[in-house]
Amino acid sequence: MSASILESHSDTSAIRNYPLLLHRYARLLEVTADLASMLDLEALLQHIVDAARELTESQASALLLFDANSNNLYFEASSNLPGLDETPTSVPADSSIAGWIFQRGEPLIVHDALSDERFFREANLLTRFETRSILGAPLTTKDKTVGVIEAINKLEGSFDEEDMRLLQTLAAQAAVAIENRRLFQQSDVVAEMVHELRTPLGALTAASHLLQRADLPIEQRHKLAQTVVDEVRRLNEMATDFLELARLESGRIRLLREPVDLAGLVHETLEVIRPQAEADGLTIEVDVDRSVPPAQGDRNRRKQLLLNLLTNAIKYNRRGGRIAIRLAR
Repeated sequence: MSASILESHSDTSAIRNYPLLLHRYARLLEVTADLASMLDLEALLQHIVDAARELTESQASALLLFDANSNNLYFEASSNLPGLDETPTSVPADSSIAGWIFQRGEPLIVHDALSDERFFREANLLTRFETRSILGAPLTTKDKTVGVIEAINKLEGSFDEEDMRLLQTLAAQAAVAIENRRLFQQSDVVAEMVHELRTPLGALTAASHLLQRADLPIEQRHKLAQTVVDEVRRLNEMATDFLELARLESGRIRLLREPVDLAGLVHETLEVIRPQAEADGLTIEVDVDRSVPPAQGDRNRRKQLLLNLLTNAIKYNRRGGRIAIRLAR
């Protein structure tokens, strides 16, 4: 008799919750349809975590992608985890709940995170967030797992099998969308590289044909030889730039977020290019407001950016020209 009463209660509960469940799956269909049309990777990842939080009715959510070089999972997007907005944060793939999900390719519900030995306790410090329960699912395509998506702290009650099914379905669609977007970015990089390579390759082709002429004056031969040297150097620089771009696009380079003294950075960079500018007879005019507060960013990348801009300003300037640099609020 008791079993019959429990069974009847379960059926009644399922019927009562059916409209809510139907709504959640309808929302899931809307979200997965949106994923296929999103081209910006950052916006795509944010859309995924926002959907995970909504569909599982959680306090927060996060998406982590695997970096093979460090064997870590990096938080790439989050919803309602403000501590992750300030600095790149990771958890080890071999000693964390997210790592367990990633390595096994299986979903997992942890009702009491703090008592689970797999929980990476530094995560609460890094995110400035109290994690109580976790529902996680692997981001798996047909041939590999690229990361993990987590819903954190169920708002009412506990995570259940229905929450898991919803998150798994979202994760499957999200993984495909992420990989497609990465491939799209890589194809853009390759197309851009091929286009940019045409100019120096054209110059090298013309110079190599002319250098084969026996009647070519010695002065012209020297000029063409210098052209070959310049264009080979240019190709090397382009190869380095495109390799750097490819690494950035694939997420293999991690941008730091740290306070950067822009005034000091400008002066430091100027000292690097000043000899080259003076050799070309260029005047450098500097107007730097030292009261400009530090800016959050990756100092080395900012320096590289400034060096590229200033080197171009010298390279494409006229003899006796000037370069003006101004830093202000």
